[in-house]
Amino acid sequence: MSDQNQWQNAAWGAPLGGAPSSGGPSAGQGQAAPAQPAASQPAAPGAAPQATSQPQAQANPCGYGAPQPRPSYAGQPQGAYAAQAQAQPAAAYAVPAQSVPAQQPKRRGWIVGLAAVLTVLILGVATIGSCTSVFTSSMGAFSYESPSWADTVTGDTVGIINISGTIQYDGTTSSPEGLKSQLDAAEQNPHIKAVVLRVNSGGGVATAGEEMSTYIRDFSKPVVVSSASINASAAYMISSQADYIFTDKTTSIGSIGVIMSVTDLSGLYEKLGISVENITSADAKDSGAGNRPLTEEERAWYQDQVDQINEVFINFVAEGRDMPVEDVRALATGLTFTGMDAVENGLADELGTLEAAVAKACELAGIADADTVYLQSSTSDLSRLLDIMGTEDSLDVSGTLKELENRVGLE
Repeated sequence: MSDQNQWQNAAWGAPLGGAPSSGGPSAGQGQAAPAQPAASQPAAPGAAPQATSQPQAQANPCGYGAPQPRPSYAGQPQGAYAAQAQAQPAAAYAVPAQSVPAQQPKRRGWIVGLAAVLTVLILGVATIGSCTSVFTSSMGAFSYESPSWADTVTGDTVGIINISGTIQYDGTTSSPEGLKSQLDAAEQNPHIKAVVLRVNSGGGVATAGEEMSTYIRDFSKPVVVSSASINASAAYMISSQADYIFTDKTTSIGSIGVIMSVTDLSGLYEKLGISVENITSADAKDSGAGNRPLTEEERAWYQDQVDQINEVFINFVAEGRDMPVEDVRALATGLTFTGMDAVENGLADELGTLEAAVAKACELAGIADADTVYLQSSTSDLSRLLDIMGTEDSLDVSGTLKELENRVGLE
């Protein structure tokens, strides 16, 4: 065997049984392969592993370090690898601890984790509050049926009720049913000392306004109104029953009056060739249906109804504001006033914000300071919170916390 063959066999390992390698005939094809080391044979059961003799590498004539020998992978039985692995000392595979730098853990994930935890906690608090309200109501601690955030207060508190949008029968706090349920919650909770109505409405159904005005008039605790951009018509009728009315300088307030609209489409129907035939039990039953003009008698009839309703409106305001009826009648032009004019003519008491209204409510209740809570159904507030969390901005935890804080109270 030449020196070159010896070097190749020592470095790469000769094929077993003298078989040529997969890369083609080697330079020493005609010579027999050297015998395999004893460790390459499968170990007998129970026998101690033998140390594997390492082939000696020849000096590299090119000046590089001698290549490390590799075991041949072709044709070697699996037991040979197991025996050889057992024969190698453990220190041969050990890597000094200082040679490999320790992997630093990634720390950016804690931000996402914290945001997720806070979001879950917020949802949990809202859910617990809702469940607590339902359980408390079902056990009879309070007689009102609708769960309310009023159940969550424990110290001196001013309840805030939003009256926003059209006054109508829709179950919200801008309706008789919704307003009464929250007033009942405040009435029976000893921690709620007064109520502030935050009004931003241009009016609505006269009968709904009348009922809501009655509920405010009969409420036993102090009520203060904080007027937003508009407080007109039926909304002002409700406000007039409060103990004190705040308004901003630019608020549109007042509009004492009643309107009834009847649309006559008969001329349009005639141009379109549309004929409407009404079969009624009385001649006036189809008045206001829109397919014929009103008769003079019908017009006078409806005018009388409007005048009666307007008189109810005027009397409510006169009683609530402690003003002579004739003074209120003089202001019942159907037009709104600015907040500044309303303070001068007696329809409002003072210019001020919501915070000023809360402070006045504390004064009327005889307390120095108080927390605030928005009186509304806790279940609807939970739905609102879920809507917030479902938006693209739901990852803004600080914004979500602020929204929840605004819902629960000012402080």
